[in-house]
Amino acid sequence: MRRIARISLAIILSLAVAILTAWAGLAMWYRLPVAELGRALASVLFILFGLATIIALFSRFRIRALVPFAAAFAVVLVWWSTIRPFDHADWAPDVARQVTGTRDGNLLTLTDVRDFEWRSATDFTERWTKRTYDLSTIQTVDLFMSYWSGTKIAHVIMSFGFAGGDYLAWSIEVRRHGGGKFSPMADLFKSNTLVIIAADEQDVVGVRSNVRGEDVQIYRLKASPEAARALLLEYVLDANTLSTTPEFYNSITTNCTTTIVKMMRAVGDVVPLDWRLIVNGYLPEYAYARGALDVSLPMSVLREAAHIDGRARESGLSPDFSELIRIGVPSPIPNAH
Repeated sequence: MRRIARISLAIILSLAVAILTAWAGLAMWYRLPVAELGRALASVLFILFGLATIIALFSRFRIRALVPFAAAFAVVLVWWSTIRPFDHADWAPDVARQVTGTRDGNLLTLTDVRDFEWRSATDFTERWTKRTYDLSTIQTVDLFMSYWSGTKIAHVIMSFGFAGGDYLAWSIEVRRHGGGKFSPMADLFKSNTLVIIAADEQDVVGVRSNVRGEDVQIYRLKASPEAARALLLEYVLDANTLSTTPEFYNSITTNCTTTIVKMMRAVGDVVPLDWRLIVNGYLPEYAYARGALDVSLPMSVLREAAHIDGRARESGLSPDFSELIRIGVPSPIPNAH
């Protein structure tokens, strides 16, 4: 029995050491401030050290092996804690500015609202604008899902509709460096910061449907004007905070979905934990189960009507983009634009 207990303990400790070794090795590969060869060497050496520790766990030297491994891992953790988000860099043009807002009664003034004119992924006209919105005229809030890699993972955008047919979309994104690319793995290791973009739909939605060729879908939410207004103000609060206190983007813990969930909870909405909040391609099904969509229709019908790609391409990113992409999309809000 004692032998079985020792083997069981060694297996448990080996799994823990393997997980910690993999994390430390990847952290050094992605974030050590040295040349690629130096990062590779440090990563490989730590992984070999971890493997040697695992082998020793099944011998009489298990305690002697754990002590130096724990010390080495502690050094990695101390180094990791010194890595802070950066607030100035050579950002990619589309994420170069962080929107901020001020409120005066019902009037919300936003600075650096994005209004890019996209012709291709590399050919575009930059425009950053200052806008004032009347919070008392908010009527709707819609959920956009942009599927860029299969059906399981999507980028999430929330868009607020105002009386008169104006829409303002909010997108929580990776603040890439100029020439940089999005990497879910790298962004687990403090590679990029977070940015909140407020933009016209023909910009932030249209670039995904018309330029990048992503499968973009729209779902109209059952939200009262009061709830929509509270959620919009949470976006503004988070955006203002990010403008002074940068935060790292994390593909699992701090991304476009988790941040929205945090906001919804902040305004009093109950958002139970669910696997679909991580595998966010199924977020519409989650919203349907929570009664946030038009439940008078089957979810399959809502999915079918949600695809905007054809209508978006026909619009050609015209000023009527927002109106055209909503044609035929069911809404739980009567007479919604």
